[in-house]
Amino acid sequence: MKRVLAAAFLALTSSAAFAADVVQPIVEEPVVAGPRVSGHIEAYLGGIWLDADGGNLDGWVAGGAARLNYPIDARWNIQGDLFADGLWIDEGDANSYGGALHAYWRDPSRFAVGAFATINGYGGDTGPTDLYSFTVGPEAQVYFDNVTLYGQAYYGQLRQSGFSEHADIWGVRGVARYFAQPNLRFDGEIGYRSVDLPGAEGDTVTLALQGNYRFDNTPWTVFGRYQFDHLSTSSDVNIHKLVLGIRATFGADTLLDEDRNGATMDTQRSSYLFF
Repeated sequence: MKRVLAAAFLALTSSAAFAADVVQPIVEEPVVAGPRVSGHIEAYLGGIWLDADGGNLDGWVAGGAARLNYPIDARWNIQGDLFADGLWIDEGDANSYGGALHAYWRDPSRFAVGAFATINGYGGDTGPTDLYSFTVGPEAQVYFDNVTLYGQAYYGQLRQSGFSEHADIWGVRGVARYFAQPNLRFDGEIGYRSVDLPGAEGDTVTLALQGNYRFDNTPWTVFGRYQFDHLSTSSDVNIHKLVLGIRATFGADTLLDEDRNGATMDTQRSSYLFF
C-alpha cells in the first residue's frame, strides 16, 4: 500500500509541475538592464552629388566614428564621441574631424535628458584653412516601446585661427527611430542649421533616412543612409549623399538594447563638411 501511495504522490506532483510549465506565460527579457560600459566603432563609404546654379559636381565620401558610453551610476551617463569625414571631388578634397561629449540622465523605460558639446576642425584644399567650430546645447530622448524620439538644439561659433571675427551657429535637429525588430531599426531625421557669417548668412535644411540591421548574436551591424542638404547662401545648393557602412558594437546585445542602455547619443554632421 505504501508503494502505491508513493507512486500516486509522485505522479500527481509530476503532473502538477508539468501543467505549471505548460501554462506559465512566456516573459520576454526586458530592455531595462543594469548600467554597463558600452560603445561602437563604425565606418562608411559612398558618393555625393551637388547641384548648384553654377553646375553640378560629384565625388566620393568616407568617414567613421567611435562612441563610448560610461554610466556613472544607475541613471547618470557620460558619452564621448570621436568622428571624421572626408570628401573628394575633381576640384580637390575637404575633411572634418572632431569630437563630442554628452552628459545625461536616463531611465531606459521612459526618457533621457542632458546636454552636449562638440568641437570640429576643418581642412582640405577646397575651402578656407585653420577653421574650427564648437557648439553646445540640450538634448533629450523619449521612449515608446519600439519607437524613440530624439531632439537637440544648439548654439556655437565658427572661427578661423588668427582672426577675431567669427560666425554664429545655431540649429535644431529631430530624429525618429523605429524598431521593426530588436535588430532592425529605421531612422528618419530632419534638421535646420544657420551660420551667420560677417556680411552674409547660410541656412541649411537637412532630411535623412537610414536603415540599420544587426546580425543576431554578433556585434556587427550594417547600415545605409541617404541624406539631403539644401544650402541657401547667395545661391542655392542641393546636396545628395548616399553611403553604406558597418558598425561593431560592444556592451549591448541588440540595436534596441543599445538605444536604451548604450551609446545612444549622436550629433549633426553636414554633407558639405564646412560649418
